[in-house]
Amino acid sequence: MVKICCIGAGYVGGPTMAVIALKCPSIKVVVVDISVSRIAAWNSDHLPIYEPGLDEVVKQCRGKNLFFSSNVEQHVAEADIIFVSVNTPTKTRGLGAGKAADLTYWESAARMIADVSKTDKIVVEKSTVPVKTAEAIEKILTHNSNGINYQILSNPEFLAEGTAIQDLFMPDRVLIGGRETPEGRKAVQALKEVYAHWVPDDRIITTNLWSAELSKLAANAFLAQRISSINAISALCEATGAHVSEVAYAVGKDARIGPKFLNASVGFGGSCFQKDILNLVYVCECNGLPEVANYWRQVIKINDYQKSRFVNRIVSSMFNTVAGKKIAVLGFAFKKDTGDTRETPAIDVCKGLLGDKAEISIYDPQVTEDQIQRDIVMSKFDWDHPVHLQPMSPTAVKQVSVAWDAYAAANGAHGVCILTEWDEFKELDYKKIYDSMQKPAFIFDGRNVVDPQMLREIGFIVYSIGKPLDQWLKDMPAVV
Repeated sequence: MVKICCIGAGYVGGPTMAVIALKCPSIKVVVVDISVSRIAAWNSDHLPIYEPGLDEVVKQCRGKNLFFSSNVEQHVAEADIIFVSVNTPTKTRGLGAGKAADLTYWESAARMIADVSKTDKIVVEKSTVPVKTAEAIEKILTHNSNGINYQILSNPEFLAEGTAIQDLFMPDRVLIGGRETPEGRKAVQALKEVYAHWVPDDRIITTNLWSAELSKLAANAFLAQRISSINAISALCEATGAHVSEVAYAVGKDARIGPKFLNASVGFGGSCFQKDILNLVYVCECNGLPEVANYWRQVIKINDYQKSRFVNRIVSSMFNTVAGKKIAVLGFAFKKDTGDTRETPAIDVCKGLLGDKAEISIYDPQVTEDQIQRDIVMSKFDWDHPVHLQPMSPTAVKQVSVAWDAYAAANGAHGVCILTEWDEFKELDYKKIYDSMQKPAFIFDGRNVVDPQMLREIGFIVYSIGKPLDQWLKDMPAVV
């Protein structure tokens, strides 16, 4: 029986291993993590992450051929294939601070593998890592090998949160990179045979190590670039009276461009896009390519510009001050159908409003009050460290409250900001919300989920990203 062990029970490791266990009943899969509380959650009825369909997959396999354990060393020693899916945060100090990936957790995982292994291992990079990480890991393992052979593979994940289980069941592609040696090819084949249980052969791509590592960074950079492109156009639409969704539809009808990732919004979020682009920028700089680095850096600059533009629009619309005014924030996760708040634009929008002394009431169907308070006070990039290494219980920001539903959040508010495109926000009774708010009542739709004309008929002053502006907003231009 092939034994697989995955180090790291997070957003990547947990769902990926659950699906491998489901699709490969003959393989024993163990997910290990040093966080005892996280493993306890994976073994409970309340999984530590929310992902549609994940519950069912875990419950079908758990205790049969899928196990979650904090006994890391034992299961690593027993495994034939070890997936490493640990945090790779952005460095906050030292060489490459603010751009380079911090490989501390990766290196300690590699050293632990070398310490406990008694048999040959295939070690698979599953976390997003900078190009040439495999080489560094290979050096650590071979210098501590004690006669054991290690093969390093790169098998980047291409999951989208909210559809991760579907993405794992029917992937666009599975990418496996390995050394171009007989041993390397044999290791690639071994991993390929695992995926071949359910993935068609033509969707399993094999490359060299560096191509696989770079493909992941490049894929995320291309996706983020599309979002920044349409967001840049959204600012021009507002200035000229064009309609960004009409422009996006017309552009997306070109088969060479296609319609995906052309929804203008308050900005992109999630654990990967910004981190991977910063990483790409750093790799370019290290390889003497400053022009390439600057090109990709601009994608993040536009994203930051879009968030600050949104905050400025709110403040300028409300007589240039939100001090002491209640603002309702609907949605805190970085997108719908996930509870993930990593790099969510809501954090920067809330911090911008708090900087102007607003009182904020937040409602999100999946994000806890504790998580919201942590995110608002946490330093940039701290979120990407394991939970037990994050600041314990940060002081709550008293100007921030968390409501149990959208109506409670909006009650008595001067303005409502929609920052996540949860389906329920399309179905709200906006007349009821309008009646409970201070007047004039404002709605700032950062996701273009509501019909601005309908809201104007109720009496709202509406700002929708990339759509023609109300006369009120034209009279009070936002200065960036």
